[in-house]
Amino acid sequence: MSRSAARDARKLIRPLHGDLKRLLQQLVRTNSVAIPPGGDETPSQLVLQRFFRDQGVGAHLYATEFIEKSGNPLVRKNRSYRGRKNLSTRLSGTGRGKSLLLNGHMDTVPAGKTPWSRSPWSGVYQGGRVHGLGSFDMKGGLVANAAVICALKKSGIRTGGDILFESVVDEEWGGSGGTIAARLREGGADACIIPEGTQLDIYRATRGGFVVDLSVDAGDPAAYFSTAEVVSPAIPCGRLLGWVEASAKQRAQVRPRGAYAAFSDPVPVQVLAVQANLLDPDIPLSVPSRATLRVYFQFLPEEDVDAVIQGIKDALQQFQANDPFFRKYPIQWTPLIGAPLLGHELPADHAWTRCMAESAAAVLQRKPVITAAPYPCDAGLMHRDFGIPTLLFGPCGAGAHNPDEYVVFDSVLRTAEVLLTAALAWANG
Repeated sequence: MSRSAARDARKLIRPLHGDLKRLLQQLVRTNSVAIPPGGDETPSQLVLQRFFRDQGVGAHLYATEFIEKSGNPLVRKNRSYRGRKNLSTRLSGTGRGKSLLLNGHMDTVPAGKTPWSRSPWSGVYQGGRVHGLGSFDMKGGLVANAAVICALKKSGIRTGGDILFESVVDEEWGGSGGTIAARLREGGADACIIPEGTQLDIYRATRGGFVVDLSVDAGDPAAYFSTAEVVSPAIPCGRLLGWVEASAKQRAQVRPRGAYAAFSDPVPVQVLAVQANLLDPDIPLSVPSRATLRVYFQFLPEEDVDAVIQGIKDALQQFQANDPFFRKYPIQWTPLIGAPLLGHELPADHAWTRCMAESAAAVLQRKPVITAAPYPCDAGLMHRDFGIPTLLFGPCGAGAHNPDEYVVFDSVLRTAEVLLTAALAWANG
């Protein structure tokens, strides 16, 4: 792909720079937190819809709660979609090219209890970075997607294939309901790009994921200060942590192929939380009667995930049978989000992978890194269940799911230029 195509994309994006930065700041300043079973994404979707309208683009909001009665087996039963709206728009092509879907999610995780150095909703632009909750995951990527639509609309360029844009709800916490609603309502496409933060690398694969709470109830809270012996699950849970560590070492022996072959820890096992009593000052001093570990398992795209999970459960049962405490006080297995997320992998020589690689090289003026994502996302669903070849490519930043999140704004612009270059090549090819 010639550098002239990249220069053309840069010229089309340049007039939008100021508007795109203001949009990103406004999106960050608008709360779109999702906490299962619901979410509050619609106010931010309205911000994006107004931006499109001001740019001369018609975008449509639509309710997603219809999926609750759709009968689709992918819909999670523990979610509510009332009041949660997707946003979509489409630039119709001439019918002589391939279609491209620009997908991104508007929902964010909560800000958490750890202090931020500035408000999670500050949207401050400083040192080339836009700061705030969701800036990196993934409102910066959504803005890059929007830039592609607006640049094409303002230029009057009509591609051969359709260019579709969607901002969906319920991606965080493994819901995927917004993407399911979009596919049921809007149909498919010949290729998809999701601009999650990738540090301007191309991710052609994603992992699967499964979160489970391992809880133990022991003793009687009324016994504290009342009897000679008080049973607590806290110390025995140290042994349960040892079992998790052993599971992590066993999983580390898995030998991946394809996109994850070079990963030193291709299927990590991570402890996300350990809880017995809380340390908050309004919690009285007492021996806990319940302890919980929240554990996160990940899987390679080629693994039989159900079989792996069953193997983990069998190993946990064996651990419990060999431990006198846990034989008396059994470990409770409670999946956090229900069924596991599944990963995906697009071949390195797929036409869409080659198109993105050539486009990124032309814009960035270097050979792009093509690797795999260290996390699951909606790409697995898009690729596996709806048959749409899917890649990830997005801006630089840090702090996703943590305090002081930020995105590098210049990388948002570079993302937009790469995506526009790729859209023109793909849809006209």
